[in-house]
Amino acid sequence: MKTPSAIIAGVTLAGVCAAALAGCAVGPHYETPARPSGDAYTAEALPERTIETDTGAGRAQRFAVGQELPGRWWSLFGSAQLDALIERAMGNYPDIAAQQAALRAAREQVRAQQGVFLPQAQAQFNPERAKISGASVAPNFPSYTTSLYQANVSVSYTLDVFGGERRQLEGLQAQAENQNFVLEASYLTLSANVAATAIQLAAAREQILATHEIIDVEEKELAIIERQFNLGTHTRADVLQQQSNLASVRATLPGLEQQRAASEHEIAVLTGQLPRDVGAINLTLADFQLPEDLPVSLPSALVAQRPDIRQNEALLHEASAQVGVATANLLPQITLSASAGDESLLFSTLFKPGSGVWGLAGSLTAPVFEGGTLRARRRAAIDTYEQAAARYRLTVLMAFQNVADCLTALEHDAEALKAQSDALGAAKASLDLIQRQYDAGAVNYVSLLTAQQQYQESRIAVVRATASRFADTVALFQALGGGWWNRKDSGTAQLSMR
Repeated sequence: MKTPSAIIAGVTLAGVCAAALAGCAVGPHYETPARPSGDAYTAEALPERTIETDTGAGRAQRFAVGQELPGRWWSLFGSAQLDALIERAMGNYPDIAAQQAALRAAREQVRAQQGVFLPQAQAQFNPERAKISGASVAPNFPSYTTSLYQANVSVSYTLDVFGGERRQLEGLQAQAENQNFVLEASYLTLSANVAATAIQLAAAREQILATHEIIDVEEKELAIIERQFNLGTHTRADVLQQQSNLASVRATLPGLEQQRAASEHEIAVLTGQLPRDVGAINLTLADFQLPEDLPVSLPSALVAQRPDIRQNEALLHEASAQVGVATANLLPQITLSASAGDESLLFSTLFKPGSGVWGLAGSLTAPVFEGGTLRARRRAAIDTYEQAAARYRLTVLMAFQNVADCLTALEHDAEALKAQSDALGAAKASLDLIQRQYDAGAVNYVSLLTAQQQYQESRIAVVRATASRFADTVALFQALGGGWWNRKDSGTAQLSMR
């Protein structure tokens, strides 16, 4: 009699031989899409450097084409407080924990699928006691009661002759790769959102500070005009006009305070806290350094680096594998099975010599008529693959647009800051001149009021232009993929770049 171990070994050997004879799996063999060539994102060549402005954030930025983006790109802004906020966010933001769990689940699905390539063995013990009708034996035969004890090990193995299971595994591996880059995209989005919100907060605080300074100037001017009114050198209309101007400036404060509060609340949530628990975040734009060198990945590298592109590539790979699964389902399936054990009417003799039983079986199942279901599923799988390919191409196009927009935005941000800075200098010089002329009685109050308003608008415009340079630098680093391939502390086992 064959022993259970011998039968298991036989089935395993048969499976190995069948796998060796199976050859290539049916269905398309996935190939990585071709990557764009060249080193340009825009039709017009970028300048080597942006223009420079003589302000705190007005330094020229150099486009370093082909240079690697560091994994901790936010450290290029030189703010220890920003570094701490992003580290806290990565450790506490709930979506990161959710995506990490999803990645673990996807990898467990891969491990589960790998089990189908091994024989499936089950042990069974079936005690049975039954009353048997004598009529089933012969007419007038008395009924009787009997017992039956069975203990056996059964083994089955489905030969993956046409690669359906291998394609299924390939698809699950692609799902895991997709989830890996979903996680990386979450890290990138989170870090970029924290950086952008911190810049918004700093800009709001700067505008609030500038507005308070403008209010101080306006209040002093109002006091002067009121004294001159009491002396009879100004009219009541001049006093009312200055009061209106002061009230207009004060009216801008609530909106700025709301921007500051909303930014603080967002940072609280991004770092895994309730808004009421956020501590003081005393950031100003002066706390940030504008990165002088801007690493710009080559187009071919961008396709291999941006998480959203890699996500869609993984989905394309999964769709390709599903075409193979659907194709294999059209073809026959072969299953080998074996069992060995003992059977006895008495439990006491169950494992004694002479009670052994065994069996070997094989089955071949092939679809004959299924109403077109399997072929329709294969056509649907092909259509899904074509859909995934179109989405992949669209993702690449949008990624290139994203980078191109950021590059031109940085160029124009520098020009805008230069123009606003020049406008502020001119407005300040004009205000000082008109103020002296007004004090000497050479110009009327309307001229002074116009100069004040121009200076106020220029102060706020410079703050906004400065914030735009920082924000668009963050946007560029995000558009280039965030340098995850150079970061080792993301908490995820990185997949090697192809």
